[in-house]
Amino acid sequence: MNEILTVNQVSKSYETKLALDNVSLKVERGDVFGLLGPNGAGKTTLIRMINQIFKPDKGEILFNGEKLNASHIKNVGYLPEERGLYKKMKVGEQIQYLAQLKGMSADDARKNIDYWLQKFSISDWYNKKVQELSKGMQQKVQFITTVMHSPELLIFDEPFSGFDPLNADMLKNEILELSRQGATIIFSTHNMESVEQICDKIALINSSHLVLEGKVKDIKQQFKKGEYEIIISGSYDDNLLIDGIELCGQTNENGICTMKVKIEKGKNADLLSNILKYTDIISYKEILPSMNEIFIQTIKNTK
Repeated sequence: MNEILTVNQVSKSYETKLALDNVSLKVERGDVFGLLGPNGAGKTTLIRMINQIFKPDKGEILFNGEKLNASHIKNVGYLPEERGLYKKMKVGEQIQYLAQLKGMSADDARKNIDYWLQKFSISDWYNKKVQELSKGMQQKVQFITTVMHSPELLIFDEPFSGFDPLNADMLKNEILELSRQGATIIFSTHNMESVEQICDKIALINSSHLVLEGKVKDIKQQFKKGEYEIIISGSYDDNLLIDGIELCGQTNENGICTMKVKIEKGKNADLLSNILKYTDIISYKEILPSMNEIFIQTIKNTK
């Protein structure tokens, strides 16, 4: 079995509000899995159930094939969107305390603290109180507390929030390195560009229901519209196109024409042959929708 996490027909309500309705999904070992959805969709409820903060009203969650239980807590690292460090504790003391809560020995915790503080070039922060640090610095500390004990499953909820582009890129690379080392990652964000850069698969939740799931590359193929970008020498001419081709837009600049066209199935080769009668083709590529476009379209269609 390759699934580290299996969610089977899970439902959860708060008084009269249905947060999740019969949601099922699987997270495979080693994947970076994007858990997506608009505010209030139910994804935070699911994350909290995986962390055993809440229990499902119906259905079950399995970890490594076993029903989720207290023994699994040490195998999960959770970076919440709302950070939760103790403001008056010193950085080193706090990281050590939280690492030992996750089952690390004091000696192993100290070694790992030194490793991560040096890795992030923040060893000078060891004896500083958390309240003395900027928001971005505090987030680095919280990231370290999340990964310190080398859990099998890491859950990052909006991990780049509050980071400048340089530090966000640094953290993205750390997440990808953790994945390469074998960690399984659930990544929750509203930044669809990050999803395209990081995630292997995604699940999109809207209004308590799972509305889209699969590999990122497969989903992009599923939503494509038969649109292509063709760049040619010279300027645009109507003779370049043939029947079954819709011109969606074109620009001419410095002797180069860029066309965006929609091509009927099976007409690609005929179109390119026709263009070559008149001019040279510099580039030709299919236009796939972005995850941001797919997110918006799916949410609008499932309201």
